Amino acid sequence: MERKKQRARSDPGRAMLLTVMVFFFLGFFLLAIKDGSWQCFVLSVLVPAIVFFGTTVISRLFPSDKLLLALTNFLCALGVLMLYRISPTRGMTQALNYGVGVVCMILSAMLVRYMPKTKTLTILMMIGSLGFLTLPILIGTETNGAKNWMSVGGYSMQPSEIVKLALLWCLAYMLSQRKYILSILFGGACLLILMLQKDLGTALLYYALCLVLLYASTGSLLLVGTGLAGGAGAAVVGYQMFAHVKARLAIWQDPWQYTQGAGLQIVRSFVAIANGGLWGVGLGLGNAGNSTRAGGIPEAYNDFIFPVILHEFGTIFGLIVLGMYLFIVIRAVMIARRSRTVFYGLLAIGCATLIAVQTFVIIGGNIKLIPLTGVTLPFISYGGTSMVSSLCVIGFLQGIASRNAAGVDEDRALAMEGGGLR
Repeated sequence: MERKKQRARSDPGRAMLLTVMVFFFLGFFLLAIKDGSWQCFVLSVLVPAIVFFGTTVISRLFPSDKLLLALTNFLCALGVLMLYRISPTRGMTQALNYGVGVVCMILSAMLVRYMPKTKTLTILMMIGSLGFLTLPILIGTETNGAKNWMSVGGYSMQPSEIVKLALLWCLAYMLSQRKYILSILFGGACLLILMLQKDLGTALLYYALCLVLLYASTGSLLLVGTGLAGGAGAAVVGYQMFAHVKARLAIWQDPWQYTQGAGLQIVRSFVAIANGGLWGVGLGLGNAGNSTRAGGIPEAYNDFIFPVILHEFGTIFGLIVLGMYLFIVIRAVMIARRSRTVFYGLLAIGCATLIAVQTFVIIGGNIKLIPLTGVTLPFISYGGTSMVSSLCVIGFLQGIASRNAAGVDEDRALAMEGGGLR
């Protein structure tokens, strides 16, 4: 009993949770005083409550990684805070998305923790994924050159964000069973559909996931080299076929030539980052998130939310946010290394890949390190499907971490029984 109390006192996740809750209570409370908005007063209580719920409920149900939960919830709450700054309506909606995402995270953790992995389930997920991914081509709407969105009951959704979870699960299962050809065919079919949607940003994410899992399961450099060559060929074809890809590459090379068009976003993001400096202009005092004002960034709530964070909180805070993403990826890799089966190890590596690649692609595009692609910043950018899918990835990791802990407890019990027999 005394050991448990001492462990609770030294738990870094608990200290992190308290810090996160106080941070966001003060952030929303200060905005509420500044703007006199009752919605902001509500969020000053609601968002810390969701953070508390999302961090403690899973740990009450089964063993979990509390520090990973606290980091994830910090990023989600930061997204709600910044989106409320940009647009109070979107901020309130994102708070709802956050709450729904936490519930889905818990369900995903329970799926991994309790549901047996079966061939039938995987086949059904594969068939359903291909059908669901095809829907935007038939009934979807085109946005920024890609036809990857569709409306259901007045709500917009991006099926590829949900299908990537099924792709992760199916690839991990098939590769754990050494069904390499079937894995390649399924991944290739998903990539082909995304090419037809002209959604090359998500296609890049799927491609990286397939390539990393193939290498993790086979260790074959020949397969990786072939995959890289195929990806390079597909990139050339995409550049030749799609005008918006050519435009994004031209903007990446010299955005200052396109300040009257699509290059305006990158140019204004540079200005916003520079004006923020090391410490930022202060929460609620910036103008980068307001596209109707001078210096405002178009699409700040989606593709360019990270420059808004740097503008108001500063470069040092931005580096801390990047460190949180890095730490989440490291924790995911640690969970993978502790996994007791190939399936769970591949599933955890896939989770790390999704978070790492998606974060790199969007932030790299924001700072002109690579051409900008249409993906969201995990946990922070506006969008219900993006929030739900990102939190489901964390749910998978928590489920695997729980099974790892259960395995350790079983080993300890067996060791004690063995000691008793001696």
